[in-house]
Amino acid sequence: MSEASLREAICRFGRSLFERGLTPGSSGNISLRLDDGGWLVTPTNASLGFLDPARISRLDRDGRLLSGDKPTKEIPLHGALYDSRAEARAIVHLHSTHAVAVSMLPEIDPRAVLPPLTPYSLMRAGAVALVPYYRPGDPAVADAIRGLAGKYSSVLLANHGPVVAGDTLEAAVFATEELEETAKLYLLLRNLNPRHLTPAQVQDLVAHFGLTLPEHAHDH
Repeated sequence: MSEASLREAICRFGRSLFERGLTPGSSGNISLRLDDGGWLVTPTNASLGFLDPARISRLDRDGRLLSGDKPTKEIPLHGALYDSRAEARAIVHLHSTHAVAVSMLPEIDPRAVLPPLTPYSLMRAGAVALVPYYRPGDPAVADAIRGLAGKYSSVLLANHGPVVAGDTLEAAVFATEELEETAKLYLLLRNLNPRHLTPAQVQDLVAHFGLTLPEHAHDH
C-alpha cells in the first residue's frame, strides 16, 4: 500500500473510532511503521475525527520529524511496543471509557486484566497486561512496556487507556474495539459470577487459531 493510501487509512479509521465515541476530544493516537523503519503518526492535540492526511507526522527510524505536524507526545509508548514486538506494524491508543474504567478497579490481575469472557476477546486482543500509571508522554512508560518482553499485543495503561499493536492497521483497530467491548462486558457482569471460558476451551482456541498467550492467561 502506498504512503498516501496509508495516510488515508489512518484518517478513515480515526474518524470511525471518534464518531462512535471510542476516544473523545483530541485524545488517542494512531501510528504505522513503514517499510523503511520510519513511522506515520497522528499529530499532537489532533482529534482522530478530523485528521488531515497531509498533516500526519512522518518520522524517520530514529523518531525525527521529517514532515507534517508535531507528533503525539506518546511517541515513547509507541516506540517501546514496536521495539518489543517485531511483527507489529500499527498501534492504536485510545481513551475508551470502559477500558479506562476497568484499569482503575482494585481486583484486576496486571498479567491478565480481563478474564476469558468470549472467544473473540482472545482471538483479537489476546491477554491484556496492566501497566501502572505514568504521566502522559512520560518516557518511563517505555521501560514498563519493554518489561513485558513482547508477550502482550494489548496493554492497558492504568487510569489512561488501551494501547494495542497489530500486524496491520485494521487488525490493531479491530483488536482495540474488541478490548473495549470485553471491558464493557466485564463491567456489566462484575459481581454476578458469570461463566467464563474454561481453561480447556481457552486451550482449544489457542490450538485451533494458533494464538500466543502468556501461560498464566490460560488459567483465568
